[in-house]
Amino acid sequence: MSVQQKAVRSTVVKKAIMALTGLVLVGFLLMHMFGNLKVFAGPAEYNHYALWLKQDLLYPILPHGWFIWLFRIFLILCVVLHLYCALRLTQASLRGRGTPYVRRKRKEQTFSVRWLRWFGLLLIALISFHILMFTTGTFTPGFEYQFEDPYSMYVGAFQVWWVFAAYGVFMLLVCFHLRHGFWSAFTTLGANVGPSSRLTLNLLAYFFAALLFVGFLLPATAVFLGWVI
Repeated sequence: MSVQQKAVRSTVVKKAIMALTGLVLVGFLLMHMFGNLKVFAGPAEYNHYALWLKQDLLYPILPHGWFIWLFRIFLILCVVLHLYCALRLTQASLRGRGTPYVRRKRKEQTFSVRWLRWFGLLLIALISFHILMFTTGTFTPGFEYQFEDPYSMYVGAFQVWWVFAAYGVFMLLVCFHLRHGFWSAFTTLGANVGPSSRLTLNLLAYFFAALLFVGFLLPATAVFLGWVI
């Protein structure tokens, strides 16, 4: 096998890993979104869901609290693989940027594609901030960390204007990243086989991006406006 063939195969593998790990993260976001919507059901329902997720999911198959940590490790692995492949593909793209073909393709890129890598890096920073607030309790604006009462933490946090504003920016970046990432993932996996499928993938990408934006912002906005207390 020639060096060029090995490079092409390596690129294909990295794109496939990025696609699969990206879709796993989209699935996690959808699950997280539906969990957040339980805020509208009241503190008892929200806390019951949150504590079940953290302690009792897959019990007694697994001991109390094990699933959430195994799941977190799995998500971290997906993020690391996603970032590693993205960085390696970026390096390969930069090495080939000087060719006329690559310069022409770059001009054809959309805003979200062109800034996708930077959005990804900023998302990592914002996700870290989110974990420091609600998972470790290291930084708690508007609330006191209470493991048994995540509802109060959620409501207290989004009553703070700058937390709500930062969250809105965060979700906007997520949607930019997801819109192209969703389309790119299914294209990599072979679903983009013609004009009809391309249109369908684009519509689905916009649909899921809009669904996540509205689904995540709706409960946070309700808290900020005082509709949920």
